[in-house]
Amino acid sequence: MNEQSSDRRHFRRIAFDARTTIAQNGWNWPVQLVDVSLKGLLVQRPDDWQGNRTELFDVDIRLDPQAHIKMQVKLAHDDHGQLGFVCEHIDLDSISHLRRLIELNVGDQEELERELGALLEI
Repeated sequence: MNEQSSDRRHFRRIAFDARTTIAQNGWNWPVQLVDVSLKGLLVQRPDDWQGNRTELFDVDIRLDPQAHIKMQVKLAHDDHGQLGFVCEHIDLDSISHLRRLIELNVGDQEELERELGALLEI
């Protein structure tokens, strides 16, 4: 990533491994989560990938048996064996889980508040 791309990034990516599934139109792909942020996620592209770029996908990131992060996402890029998704919709419970996950990994409350502020500006 070049310096300009880094300057534009408002959301810290958290490397995180959790059981993650992407679904669309009856298709269901278990994927390897690479990282997650307040604005989206990056996964390894599954071998049988047949997603439709023009439609939204449902993502389920299982943190534990009771806690899930569920969001609707749009495919932003498909390159180098990875799929990057931008979050279009996330429910209140899921954003609470995601915020806590990021808070634990960032370790800086001020930075977390800046990211949340940037999310609200979008």
